[in-house]
Amino acid sequence: MKIDEKVVRKVARLARLRLQDDEIVRWQNDLTQILSWVEQLNETNTDQVDPMTSVNLKEMPRRNDIVTEGDAPHCVVSNAPKAEFDMFVVPKVVE
Repeated sequence: MKIDEKVVRKVARLARLRLQDDEIVRWQNDLTQILSWVEQLNETNTDQVDPMTSVNLKEMPRRNDIVTEGDAPHCVVSNAPKAEFDMFVVPKVVE
């Protein structure tokens, strides 16, 4: 699958990435290679392979469930496309 410039720009916008024009071509090539690899994986016959849930059988360590100071609304909305008064601004969806 060949990725075009339009797709790269859309993905960059959704990921909130600001790419220069010269980076667009590099991202096109990289994403095309990644999708080619995924297509190759999809073609692999795995009928005789037992499914597995994890390659690592160790149990993952859990962190303690501790209440932390969360009084930083400016940090929470810092990546929002639009915010006012430390709150997200979203389009109106119900009349």
